Amino acid sequence: MTPEQKLYEYLVNNTWDLTEDWYAALDKNSTSGVYASTDPTVIQTIKQQNHGFHERFCKLFKEEEDVFVKHFEEWVIEIARDPEHLNTPLHFILQEFFNTQQQYITLLYQYERQEDDLPHETVQQWIASVTKMFGKLMTWFTEEHHKYSISKLRAQQEMINELSTPVISLSKGVALLPLVGDIDTNRAKYIFENALTQCTQKRVHSLLIDISGVAIIDTMVAQQIFQLIEALRLLGVESTLSGIRPEIAQTAVQLGINFQDINTISTIERAVQRLFTEK
Repeated sequence: MTPEQKLYEYLVNNTWDLTEDWYAALDKNSTSGVYASTDPTVIQTIKQQNHGFHERFCKLFKEEEDVFVKHFEEWVIEIARDPEHLNTPLHFILQEFFNTQQQYITLLYQYERQEDDLPHETVQQWIASVTKMFGKLMTWFTEEHHKYSISKLRAQQEMINELSTPVISLSKGVALLPLVGDIDTNRAKYIFENALTQCTQKRVHSLLIDISGVAIIDTMVAQQIFQLIEALRLLGVESTLSGIRPEIAQTAVQLGINFQDINTISTIERAVQRLFTEK
C-alpha cells in the first residue's frame, strides 16, 4: 500500500470526527446565519453537508485532480445555492473553509507523528496540496455563490418591476399606469416595454399615466415619459399625464422640460372623472 493510500484510509476513517470537532469548535455567539442556528434540522443538515465535504476531500490523495474536482461540483453548487448559506454573510462561510483547512493540516501532523518511517518532506507536500486545493475550492464556491446571488437579485428585481408598473384596466379600453418611486435607466426601459405590451394586449385606447408617486423627475425620466407617450400615440393610445406636483413643475421649468404638447391634469381623481365623462 502506497503512503497516499494509507493516508486516504486514515482520513476516511476520521471524517465524522472532523465534522463533530468542527461543529463543536464553532463560535456560535460570534457568527450568524446557518452557523448560529439552534434549529435541530438545520444543525443536522450542516453537519451532513460538512461530512459530505470530508468524504470528497479525503480523495485528494487517491484521485487525479480533474476527477477529484469533478466529484466536488455537486457539493459546491448545492452549498452555494443553499438558502441557509445564502442568508449567511460570505466572510463567515470563508472563515469556516479556513478552519476546516486547518483541521486537515493538524490531522496530517498527527498522522506524521504516528508514522515513524514517513518522510517529513512528504507531509509538507501533502500540506501544500491541501492548501492549494482549498484555495481552488474557495474561489469556485465564491464564484458560484456570487453568480446565484446575482441571478436571484435579477429575478426579484424583475418581479418588483412587474408589480410596480402595472397597467390597470379601469373599464373597456381605459387603463391606469401608476408610477411610484425612483426611475432609473433600467426601470424606465422596462416601463416603456411593459406599457406598450400591456396596452396592446388589453386593447387600451385611453391611458392615464400618474406620476404623483415619482420622487424625482429629471431630464432622463421626462424623456422616457415623452417617448412612451409618443410610442403609445403611434399605437392609437391617447395618454393623459396626472400628478405633476408643484415641486416637479418647478424642477421641470428649471430643467427646460416642456409638457405643453402632452395632455396633463392635476390629480388622478380628476383624470379618471374626465376619461369616463368623455366616454
